Order: sequence, then structure tokens, then C-alpha cells
Amino acid sequence: MSTAGQPAEVPTRGKRADAQRNQRALLAAAAEVFATSGIDAPIRAIAARAGVGVGTIYRHFPARADLVVAVYRHQVEACAEAGPTLLAAADSPLAALRQWVDLFVDFLVTKHGLANTVQSDSGFDALHSYFLDRLVPVCADLLDAAVDAGEIRPGTQAYELMRGIGNLCIGRDSDPRYDPRRLIDLLLQGLRRPPSS
Repeated sequence: MSTAGQPAEVPTRGKRADAQRNQRALLAAAAEVFATSGIDAPIRAIAARAGVGVGTIYRHFPARADLVVAVYRHQVEACAEAGPTLLAAADSPLAALRQWVDLFVDFLVTKHGLANTVQSDSGFDALHSYFLDRLVPVCADLLDAAVDAGEIRPGTQAYELMRGIGNLCIGRDSDPRYDPRRLIDLLLQGLRRPPSS
């Protein structure tokens, strides 16, 4: 069965808390290396960033595709978990939405390379469904909270906002003059509810 279709990051029962922490640290390090050096970055660079030996990475992820899928899932989970946390801590729901969109953009920048690596795999559709199932509800909750607070107009669907942001991120890697964040900021400004007269 395809590695992309498997839950690469689900901890097994009884896995020690420190082992889970170490695996999360390894996946975070891999994501950072992938974001700066590309998906084909040497495994030794990931090991050095994570502070582990190369053998440790290969023991957990025998093939590069296994590591790529695990990083993808790890980043989806981090983005999903951030939504409620930001909503609880931010000054306003709109501020939480903006902060979450920043995290989502960071994820998308890495995701494009990750997706290209596993796209030819038959499990890619399951991985993409996982991405949508986890992140669309989080975005919807943030949008609903901002609507309820009177900060943005109602009617924007989470999927269409995420799709629009994703489309704005395309081309960032190939053109250093292009910064999608500026256009994404304009997009978010367009959601704001006009002040009452």
C-alpha cells in the first residue's frame, strides 16, 4: 500500500512521550530544511538540524517519500491545532484569522514541494482529502468568529478563501520579485465589513 495513504505520524499505542516529542522535532526540522533547501535536501542536513544521526531518520522513515508524507501530515496538524489557540489568544477574531493565514501560507510554501514529490503516488488523493478535512473546518471557525464579531462580511466560504490563498502562493518559488503575502493582505482587507455610517 502507498506510504502517502498511510497515517505516517499517528503514534503507536504506548509510544513514549519523549519519543513522540523527538519525532515532532525531527519533522519540524525536516520541514524547515525542505522550506529553505527544497525537497531534495540531503538527509544529513535534516539530521543536523534535528540533532540526530542520519540512521535515526532512516529508522523512522526508510524512504524519502515516507519522510515527505510525515512532514506534510505534521504541518497539517500544526496548522489545524493553531486555529483554536490563536482564536483564544488574539485580540480579535480577525487578528486570529490573519495570524492563521500567515501560518497557512508558510505551510503552503513548503506544501507545493511536498505535493510535487508525492503527487504521482496513488495515495496523494487521500493526503489531499486529509488536508481539506483538517483545515477547512478550522478556517471556517475563524471566519465565523470574525463574522460574529462584526469584523468581516458574511458569505465567504473557508474552502474558497483557502483556494484563493493557495492560488496566490503559486509562482513564489520561481520569481523572487513576487511576494504573495502582499496580495493576500489585500484579499483579507477585502473581507472587512465597511464601517457603519
